[in-house]
Amino acid sequence: MTTPFTPRPPSTRARLAAATTRATLRPITAVIPGNAAGLAISRQIIARSMAAFGSLASGTAAEHVNEPGPQGGRVRGEWVRAGGTDRDDAVILYLHGSGYALCSPATHRRLVSQLSARTGLPVFSLEYRLAPRHRFPAAADDTERAFAWLVEQGWSADRIVVAGDSAGGHLAIDLCLDRVRRGQAPPAAQVLFSPLVDVTFGLSAQREQARPDSMISAAGARRLVQHYIADTDPLHERLTHVVDRHETLPPTLIQAGGGEMLAADAHHLHDLLAASGTEVRLEVWPGQMHVFQAMHRMVPESTRAMSRAARFITTVLAADPVRRSGSAEQVSA
Repeated sequence: MTTPFTPRPPSTRARLAAATTRATLRPITAVIPGNAAGLAISRQIIARSMAAFGSLASGTAAEHVNEPGPQGGRVRGEWVRAGGTDRDDAVILYLHGSGYALCSPATHRRLVSQLSARTGLPVFSLEYRLAPRHRFPAAADDTERAFAWLVEQGWSADRIVVAGDSAGGHLAIDLCLDRVRRGQAPPAAQVLFSPLVDVTFGLSAQREQARPDSMISAAGARRLVQHYIADTDPLHERLTHVVDRHETLPPTLIQAGGGEMLAADAHHLHDLLAASGTEVRLEVWPGQMHVFQAMHRMVPESTRAMSRAARFITTVLAADPVRRSGSAEQVSA
């Protein structure tokens, strides 16, 4: 569905970015307390980092949305359209990361604008409710409500692509899997950037023994996500995402960085989906950090990865759904 992915050594700029982050951000995240004040500090750090390293696509327009949901509740977020966006036959639903507690459509506007620019599609970036004020399953409920709202706006399920990074990837998987289990039409495809899969961070902890993440430790990330999970059993079916062999999900592209601990989650998810018959493609980019696709100004691989994700989306949308067959490809280093 896209040109073959050939892993290449990380660029000099990518190596510098990882080294700088390892020397600055990781020590900072290690000492920030997990209380309300600490979350506020973390939100400021991430917002400034995303603004500094990201790049807004030319002519991007953002339109805030706050409307009633189809079956109660509110749908909040923003429409993001890059300059020259001229398609309305399909739409992307974007679900931001960070740990269910930190980010927003505003922090991710630059990343989302690049996706809009490369696909020519409008993107609805969801503002789901954040922990610790709103706990599981608040964010998952908001995601389902947003999907139903898009259908109500006139897009059929097979013309909606869901994309997300980190915790947003976790939400995307939940949306697709829950709709399949309910016998409802799933999205046309899903694109996942450094998706969170294992909310216990056991896989991440094993990975970091061999290659520590330059941004945060597995223990630190676990504490962050715990604000959302709270007292819910992490083995809850909407948190563990165990995919049975008969539960085929939409065509899926997974991209992760070879230098991040969630690369372990990416491999695990690929194997789960491949075993279910889902058409799934995994790209692990050597030496890259968590959600490197957001670092358009700093890391040249960001542009290439985003272009590949856009080609995947446009190819899936152009294909006859009847002809979509299960296949799996895994390329990493």
